Amino acid sequence: MCSTPAGAATRPEALATINSAAWFEALVPGTVAQALAVHGVFDPLTPTPLGRQDYWYRLRLSGTGRRLIRLHGLATIAEVWLDETLLLRSDSMFVSHETAVDIGPDASTLYVCFRSLEHHLSTCPPSKRARWRTRLVDTPSLREVRTTLLGHMPGWFPSIEPIGPWRAIEIVDPHGPPRLWQHSLRSSVRGHDGLLEVEIKLAAPVEEGRNAWLRCGEHEAPLTQLAPSSFSARLTLPEVELWWPHTHGEPSLYEVTADIDGVTLSLGRTGFRTITLERGPEGRDFGLSVNGTPVFARGACWSSAAPLSLHADTSIYEHYLHLAKTAGLNMIRLGGTMTYEADAFYALCDELGLLVWQDFMFANFDYPSLDAGFVERVEREAIQFMTRTAGNPSLVVFCGGSEIAQQAAMVGLSPPQRGVELTESTLADIAATYRPDAIYISDSPHGGVLPFYPNEGASHYYGVGAYRRPLDDARRAGVRFASECLAFANVPCDATLEAIGSPAPQEPRWKRAVPRDPGASWDFDDVRDHYLHELYGVDAARLRNEDPARYLELSRAVVAEVVGETFAEWRRIGSVCSGALVWQLQDVLPGAGWGIVDAYRRPKSFWYAMKQSLQPRQILLTDEGLNGLDIHVFNDSQQRLDAHVEIVAMRDGSIPLARARHEVRIAAHGAAVFNAAELLGRFFDFTYAYRFGPREHDTVIASMYSTNGVLLSQAFYFPERTQAGIFERGDIGLEAHAEPSDGRWWVTLQTSRLARHVQISAPGFVPSDNWFHLAPGATVRVELVSDSAPRSHPFAQSTAQAPDADTKPSVIEVRAVNSSKTLRVRSKQPDQSFVDAKGLS
Repeated sequence: MCSTPAGAATRPEALATINSAAWFEALVPGTVAQALAVHGVFDPLTPTPLGRQDYWYRLRLSGTGRRLIRLHGLATIAEVWLDETLLLRSDSMFVSHETAVDIGPDASTLYVCFRSLEHHLSTCPPSKRARWRTRLVDTPSLREVRTTLLGHMPGWFPSIEPIGPWRAIEIVDPHGPPRLWQHSLRSSVRGHDGLLEVEIKLAAPVEEGRNAWLRCGEHEAPLTQLAPSSFSARLTLPEVELWWPHTHGEPSLYEVTADIDGVTLSLGRTGFRTITLERGPEGRDFGLSVNGTPVFARGACWSSAAPLSLHADTSIYEHYLHLAKTAGLNMIRLGGTMTYEADAFYALCDELGLLVWQDFMFANFDYPSLDAGFVERVEREAIQFMTRTAGNPSLVVFCGGSEIAQQAAMVGLSPPQRGVELTESTLADIAATYRPDAIYISDSPHGGVLPFYPNEGASHYYGVGAYRRPLDDARRAGVRFASECLAFANVPCDATLEAIGSPAPQEPRWKRAVPRDPGASWDFDDVRDHYLHELYGVDAARLRNEDPARYLELSRAVVAEVVGETFAEWRRIGSVCSGALVWQLQDVLPGAGWGIVDAYRRPKSFWYAMKQSLQPRQILLTDEGLNGLDIHVFNDSQQRLDAHVEIVAMRDGSIPLARARHEVRIAAHGAAVFNAAELLGRFFDFTYAYRFGPREHDTVIASMYSTNGVLLSQAFYFPERTQAGIFERGDIGLEAHAEPSDGRWWVTLQTSRLARHVQISAPGFVPSDNWFHLAPGATVRVELVSDSAPRSHPFAQSTAQAPDADTKPSVIEVRAVNSSKTLRVRSKQPDQSFVDAKGLS
């Protein structure tokens, strides 16, 4: 790769005359920013503008004869040359291109030139004046260019302009045995059967009459040759096993292959499922039913697994998506400000049973829907994407874009004025043709009187969060489906803070990673600090200066409480909410970003809170005021749940005052709700709503046990969050020890009084559970999982190497919000003695 001044080289031969054109190795797929960073001339944390220059890539081709070339993604204004011959031009990073060349005996060179976007925008006048403007994007004219908004959203994403061959470039020799060049799968359900429709295009023609079969599972059908290089087939699978989100069943997949003239070609895997949108009796709901079963969708919005290169290794996708599944999430949304992801991403979502909500890459702008050239590019983009992902059962919702109608409505336009034909008609028609098995909506949010009102359709709900409403607003707002919600500047773990130099929360290094809406006088640190004051009565500014460690601890704790209580409210029986997707799954900068997983790929307290609230078999508590405390039991799984539920109210976090137990039997995909007083059989003011005299208790614990006594789920309720015995630091009798078992390390914890927000820190390891409450007298065993954080800076995109087999945690620290002591547990091998830590302050 080399860089040149914009327009300095109009053709490849001109490069030899430019003295500044210094060539160096560059990765493909990859970006200009990545290549420059690898060579030490670009700092992703303090990025400099890149869009003012042209960038040339070159590759010497080997061999002779016919070659097929496919370029899967060029960002964004690009030319492709073979020697001095222009092969094609591209003005969209979201489309792939194909061409064919003949290589002679003399060596040939493939060139790809990425022209200056800044120069392009300055020389191409807009087709039509926009009806509204947005503050989100720093370059308003981007509305006419098919490129991602990543790198152009100040306060949201580092200003790293996406330039280069961000998707793979294939160069294929078509000669030899049959080779797959293109294919599409379509799967659908007909009664109890699965229907598979396949189209195949080979890299080179084959003679007619070749033996050709489509195979899926134990079934097969002949492939019909439509042309010398193309085939199609339809295959019915009787009594097909359905694909489910992992929370509700097994994500069953079928391997699909084509056998042509004795050569087996893999077509990937597909699954069979149905998806319907339930609008409710008044037409205001937004509920998803998979295979006829209503599903509470809980998940997160995806940002980028590779903010520098935009192309992530499969192992990185695996890491993030496994974390999503482990936390109990069952949906990922790719919003319109991001990019379409690689095939590996959707294949992993299929395998893990994660539903996918896919926006087309449009957001906030008034797009030129009447520009024929622009619309043609959009149609090509949409058809290509839907064709390549047609066999992925995880894709269940397609959306025209993000906050387009909302942006228009917020500047005061009426419904007729804010319509966008591109999302309301063009993309809707394409979705109906190419993915009739999925749901399509024109925009997110999308609802009633105003598109952003949360009490109808899909909304972006930040009442609890950015708008700093009280927690009960989550119920008052009548949220039907939050396709975005609950954004906070989430503080990462100590290991990540240490990796970036342990900046103080008021330092510029800290603030660099804290998200901010353009034009706002506040950032998302301020949002979190608001809830510190409202829920814990803390003066955040004073605590930050006087006791930074306590400030960080309570900042993590308060987010966990907000998340747990809000999801309990939305998931409860009787709620009108059918799903909520938090903003966002992962950070793009190391620090206190929106992500529930940080840029070093470590979970934050937000992630652990979701894990403790969103499992398929779950018990939750909700404060119903004068109606007392409700206990909700959920069984999303496909097997009946036989268990017993116990509720206990305690004083001083240790002394039981009231206890009740109840046997439950919950059908598959079922749930039940019980009132605490009903279980107890008498009045007890669990919520302290009646206030007859002093409050007797400070803690309520609801537990669900299997028939053999194994704890399945637990929920906690505090009538007063800041009651001294459960909030202020004291000696709570917290104990811990660590030991290996079956090649894995475990920490065992117990406490004599309630331990609130227990925290485990072990260098080189990540606890499987953290930021949980520990009931008095209970014993919990937490696995320490090898830390998969990259050894170098996250922007380097290096894959982590697991610690050696004999690696053990050196010193494990255990804390709790209400414990005056930090336990330091030194791990030893099984044949060595060690002392359990019981109170090193």
